[in-house]
Amino acid sequence: MNETVSTPLKIVVGIILLIVVAPLIVPLMMSVSDTPYIVFPPKGFTLQWYGAVLANPEARSSFLFSLELAAIVTAVSLVLGVPCAAGLTRYRVVGQDVVLGLILSPLIVPLIVTGVALLQLFSMLGSRATMMQLVIGHTVVCLPYVIRSVSASFVLANRNLEDAAAVLGAAPHLVAIRVIWPQVRPGVLAGAVFSFIVSFDDYPISMWLADGNHFPVPLYLYTVIERSFDPSIAAIASLMIGFALLLVLVIEKVFGISLARLAS
Repeated sequence: MNETVSTPLKIVVGIILLIVVAPLIVPLMMSVSDTPYIVFPPKGFTLQWYGAVLANPEARSSFLFSLELAAIVTAVSLVLGVPCAAGLTRYRVVGQDVVLGLILSPLIVPLIVTGVALLQLFSMLGSRATMMQLVIGHTVVCLPYVIRSVSASFVLANRNLEDAAAVLGAAPHLVAIRVIWPQVRPGVLAGAVFSFIVSFDDYPISMWLADGNHFPVPLYLYTVIERSFDPSIAAIASLMIGFALLLVLVIEKVFGISLARLAS
């Protein structure tokens, strides 16, 4: 009976995985085509398009800037999100549901609307600090991911262990480091990974707030598509996909946290 049930389930899971993974495989295959135009299935095999992208100073500059921006946004999101998640899950706050709804609203409001609203706000303030605007805009979008993942970890944390450590004489900072941190670390790292990837791949916010000196990869990819339509576009998309996967794998290997725990 169990075998009869598990086989259809495996088929359904396989179909879902195929639907999810198939769009990622297409640009990977198109990026190795030796034709000067995009074709699928690819004809021949070459890595010249990757070499062309890596040798392009504009592409390298946009990639490095996106890395810098995503790193800053991730750090800011963690600094703001971890204490916020701890406060919302461990203490009763006046208007807690309203506060949580406002914080998580960027997950519901279309990003294009958020981008326009931020542009109008910065215009009213007369701000010309593009980097600061991008950091604020990306943080608004990334912060909910950190708060949701860290809040889940705090909810699942065993409070009895903290009480036991305190009764045995452990100082508050030792309880935080040796008892609380190991329990919430997966949520913090998951929030950091999601925040970094969302910021690195963000287009709607960057479209409204970026300028010529602060040009993230998604905007560069859009401008390349406008100028031409060759396999280098698929190569850029493949590099972005590969970088995101590499980031998750590094987290798994270095910190010993499985992909399943990051996704949970």
